[in-house]
Amino acid sequence: MAGEIRVGVNGYGVIGKRVADAVRAQADMRLVGVSDVAADWRTRALHRKDIPLFAATSEAHEHLAANRIPVEGRLQDLLGTVDVVVDCTPKRVAAENVPVYRQLGRKFIVQGGEKHGVTGHSFVAESNYQSAVGLDATRVVSCNTTATVRTLTALKRAGLLRRARGTLMRRATDPWESHLGGIINTLVPEPEIPSHQGPDAQTVDPDLDVLTMAVKVPETIAHLHYWSVQLSRSAPKEEVLDAFRASPRIFLMPDSYGLAAINAVKELMADLGRSRGDLYEVALWSDMLRVEGDEVFYTYMVDNQAIVVPETIDAIRALAGREPSGAASIRATDEALQIWRDPFSPAPG
Repeated sequence: MAGEIRVGVNGYGVIGKRVADAVRAQADMRLVGVSDVAADWRTRALHRKDIPLFAATSEAHEHLAANRIPVEGRLQDLLGTVDVVVDCTPKRVAAENVPVYRQLGRKFIVQGGEKHGVTGHSFVAESNYQSAVGLDATRVVSCNTTATVRTLTALKRAGLLRRARGTLMRRATDPWESHLGGIINTLVPEPEIPSHQGPDAQTVDPDLDVLTMAVKVPETIAHLHYWSVQLSRSAPKEEVLDAFRASPRIFLMPDSYGLAAINAVKELMADLGRSRGDLYEVALWSDMLRVEGDEVFYTYMVDNQAIVVPETIDAIRALAGREPSGAASIRATDEALQIWRDPFSPAPG
């Protein structure tokens, strides 16, 4: 379509392949291609999806050719044809790529593994979309930080948030590489309190009074958060739930749904036809939520592989400057990815 945003994805791993598919689902975007260094099952699958592959380095070009994996060119060739590049390379690699993007004058997005200072702007669509419109670069924060900002922003917009304290149970590793590492029969606390997610949330919204603690647990499905939040005033439970309902990317789960654990939620997403069984929303147990005076206690699930994908799509629109409204971008993204507040309600339209 005329005026579509031309997007390249550098790094075709856990996040990169999901972002690439999400870009292809948007009516106002075109995936020009992806770039990577690996010559394995991930890049071999690209030809079946008609996604052009570019070699991220000269060495990778030779390696891919030696393994008979067709490439369209090198990373610089991809960058020459895009409006925005989404860097989904491993931690610290993106920071090394930034000078190339800046030299070529390409708008770029990095992921939460990089420091805030790499771009000077950190992004969660429901919190600060407008401040990213027209920028040259932004950083989509990590999965845990994204969930933290989404939920606290919902309370803040309802005028209910004073301060928040959270305990994060973090999956040990990504499922696809759990055979390579992880932890078994132990729990590993993060070495400092606060853990990094709280300060990271403040890079998106400096006004948040938030402190987090985290521990790695021996599973790979998703993260689980427990929060104790002091409200700005006493409020009934239903008012707190209404604040969460106002967010398009928070899925409230009553006990009647039978979703008692994170594996059941993932299975539901697969049953609903979500690509890879991905959960883009924060999945919050609504009946478990408890209010005591001006304090509220709640818990939710975070799909570490998926939650940042819709945020990245919104960040692309913001940087491209084609859509000044965060709410409009969120609606477009959510419609394309079939994100609804409640998957058991009739689909919009």
